[in-house]
Amino acid sequence: MQIVFMNRLSKQSGDSAGEFAQLWIGEEEGNWRLGWREFGENQESADSLWYEGTSWNEMLGVYRHELAVKMGEGYRPLIDGVFHEEESLAGRNQEQLKLQYYSEQHANESVYEELCAWRRRKAASERKAPYLLASNRLLRLLGTFLPKTEEELLQIPGVGETKAAQYGLEILAITSAAERSHSFPLSWVSAEIDEESFTSWLYKQKEIKYKKQLERLRLRRVLLEGIADGCGMEELKERSASSRREILEAVEELEKDGYIVDSLIDRELASMSGAEQEAVWNAYQELGDTLLKPVLHKVYGEEITSAGSLDLYYERLRLIRLRFRRENEGTPGLAPHPQEQA
Repeated sequence: MQIVFMNRLSKQSGDSAGEFAQLWIGEEEGNWRLGWREFGENQESADSLWYEGTSWNEMLGVYRHELAVKMGEGYRPLIDGVFHEEESLAGRNQEQLKLQYYSEQHANESVYEELCAWRRRKAASERKAPYLLASNRLLRLLGTFLPKTEEELLQIPGVGETKAAQYGLEILAITSAAERSHSFPLSWVSAEIDEESFTSWLYKQKEIKYKKQLERLRLRRVLLEGIADGCGMEELKERSASSRREILEAVEELEKDGYIVDSLIDRELASMSGAEQEAVWNAYQELGDTLLKPVLHKVYGEEITSAGSLDLYYERLRLIRLRFRRENEGTPGLAPHPQEQA
């Protein structure tokens, strides 16, 4: 096996000289191996094989995720650049990240819960998803820094002029009622943060990010293998331990990336009449393919919304939309119009 990359990392351990580890990547006849070796005080080494396989992308995903875990535990590279093309930790959003970190360490839970309750009520009244009004991260920032004026509110990352105009008065009614011991602007936050703890937290955020990316990569691999084997949605669900919705979203990404998923579409639409598929296709031509609800109502009538679960209807609409978009983009190997299949 040829070693193509190696780096040495150290970890300070109290007053001791610290611990050391090696991170390595090897390749042999197209097979990739990724490993980690720790050296203890007695110089004995402990090896961990993180990945072995033929997928460079999956190996890279494992590399980033596992390395972020180790960096979060306190390991630091002797040679910088272990994340290669990833963004620098000293980027332009450093100040915002420190505000986020501080808000997680000094959360005012009672104000945060009050803001969450406000968001639920507001989302219900406006018939919107709660996250469209404000993310959990934003509510925690608001609950920690407690702005009392619109000027202070606009200093919170994630609050722009539009959001302040729409919800500012209601938010301030909650945050300004709580006592606070700090001031605005929030430039004092940086001096209150332990840099080493903050850096470990940053790598924890990377760990979460890379874990999600790795899960998507592995799901794609399982789906491609399953589709090649002639599996349907339910079989893919069992193989991947994912929901049908997650599988469908991944299938849409595969189609966008140029993979052929026609065998899955054929299998799932086999019980759907040609006339019904024709009606859906014509609705997309008339209404466009951005929103599914108008197409649903066009084909099945508005009374369909009171007919119970609509998951199967929406699933079929999305599968037909894959072919509709492909044909309208002029991609080679177009699926035939439903009428031509009848």
